[in-house]
Amino acid sequence: MGGRAVLAEILGTALLVATVVGSGIMAADLANGNLAVALLGNTLATAAILYVLITLMGPVSGAHFNPAVSLMFYLRGDLRLAHLAVYSVCQFAGGLIGVAMAHAMFDQPLLQASSVIREGWHLSFSEWVASFGLGLTILVGVRYRPDAVAMLVGLYIAAGYWFTASTSFANPAVTLARSFSDSFSGIRLADTPLFILAQYAGLVFSLPVGRYLFAAGPVAND
Repeated sequence: MGGRAVLAEILGTALLVATVVGSGIMAADLANGNLAVALLGNTLATAAILYVLITLMGPVSGAHFNPAVSLMFYLRGDLRLAHLAVYSVCQFAGGLIGVAMAHAMFDQPLLQASSVIREGWHLSFSEWVASFGLGLTILVGVRYRPDAVAMLVGLYIAAGYWFTASTSFANPAVTLARSFSDSFSGIRLADTPLFILAQYAGLVFSLPVGRYLFAAGPVAND
């Protein structure tokens, strides 16, 4: 792992968070109180940037942009422990840079304490489901359709915004960063631990399930 991979993970995570937070601010400003419209705008921007970033940065760093995804690849044996530690630091740092970038573009204080309450077991379970599905999407995509991983992840997250009660954060670095934005995309810092725990658990659990389901490749009959 070299400096290019480190920069790719910092820059990619920063741009991802800047898009999530910035599009949330823009959508809320333009939607005139219509939360469905605001969420739709937020969804489209996030799915689009994921496709772009994974396509561009995938050959450089693997385009994880997510500490739980990096942990999943470490457990698969695809990432060394030292690289996991560096990637995780880069991703969390990139997330904070990204939220500051978004606020700067909208002339807001760079770091804010979010007051957006997202608590309850149902939201944590939603994050587990969202992260589990993301893990399976990545694992299957990497094995059978590596050229389509960017599209698959973008589409999955777009769906996750709407089928989960939590709107599918599915990323510890993004979750922590969003706790420093008192905007449409924010989350109260006190609510982040359960979100993050559920995200790690969901992605880790996707690994044995993915191995079992796809160990021998696609089959027509069992």
